[in-house]
Amino acid sequence: MLEIILKSLFMINMIKVTNNYQEHIALIELNRPNELNALNLQLMQELRDALKALDQDDAVRVIILTGNKKAFAAGADIKEMSGKKSVDMLKIDQFSTWDQIKKTKKPLIAAVSGFALGGGCELAMTCDMIIASESAMFGQPEIKIGVMPGAGGTQRLTRALGKARAMEMVLTGRFMTAKEALEAGLVNKVVPEEIYMQETVRLAKEIAAMSPLATVLAKEAVNRAHEVHLEEGLHFERKNFYLLFSSEDQKEGMQAFIEKRKPRFKGK
Repeated sequence: MLEIILKSLFMINMIKVTNNYQEHIALIELNRPNELNALNLQLMQELRDALKALDQDDAVRVIILTGNKKAFAAGADIKEMSGKKSVDMLKIDQFSTWDQIKKTKKPLIAAVSGFALGGGCELAMTCDMIIASESAMFGQPEIKIGVMPGAGGTQRLTRALGKARAMEMVLTGRFMTAKEALEAGLVNKVVPEEIYMQETVRLAKEIAAMSPLATVLAKEAVNRAHEVHLEEGLHFERKNFYLLFSSEDQKEGMQAFIEKRKPRFKGK
């Protein structure tokens, strides 16, 4: 239930942001229910700004992104794009917003129920982990309206599923069930719809209990594995490993281990 983390609530036009500073968790809810949370320019800009603000908030260690039970996000806002020409799309440069979202430093967990299609699927894959309800449906159906994925779908789906499965989904537009997504490694866990938010919060709490400095640097290193050759990735990993030995959290974590007690991380 969302009540688990509802404390202070402020609402922007197309998203809701909730902070629970005691648990160090923030929740962002896409809020266009009548449009199945279709991703228009305004929503994406608000999401970008909210993530940037939460990234700079030392009291927040983990961010959850969700929609509602019917739809995480059913795709981009087609009405907003249908009349555009190539030059118009280049000038709008909508994907610069996506590039900023990808730069979020803190762990970002997608809680997905219902449709995660097109841009919605791409947005979920931009997150670091995905908890899905049994009703979740993933897909890149852009081919059915004469276009193709443009926010990372062809790249992230191929990395997650492999070439053959990704090619089939992109070229046919067929949907993937939550069970199929779990078996393919696209999501972390599938649970009944009535508890998918509780399960996401449980995972967020587990991560938030760790050193926030270590989680940020570890996330950065894991993401780098997708972008560089092994040798360069190993070099990057070791640099971040050594860097953490300048933190108070490293001293506290190791001392707590020696003293057989729970560490008290401060993000310093």
